[in-house]
Amino acid sequence: MNYVDTLSMDDISPLAWRLLRVAAEYDQRGVEREVDDLVQAHLSMLENGTRALSQSRRQVLLDLYAAELSEEQVRALVENF
Repeated sequence: MNYVDTLSMDDISPLAWRLLRVAAEYDQRGVEREVDDLVQAHLSMLENGTRALSQSRRQVLLDLYAAELSEEQVRALVENF
């Protein structure tokens, strides 16, 4: 089992969500194009800590970002931010 599979979505801070997105080389519009029914405002609220997305939505985002990053990169961002 890899690190991403063991993560709880609640353990990822708003800053870590933003850093994961940027490290995976996505802008908010790019994520919006990749994930059905997700709009830029949802990402902004998640990354600012003003609103959480559902567990399933956050899992989709994490999977999207993790596909572009190494396990070590994901771990470093989640654990340090």
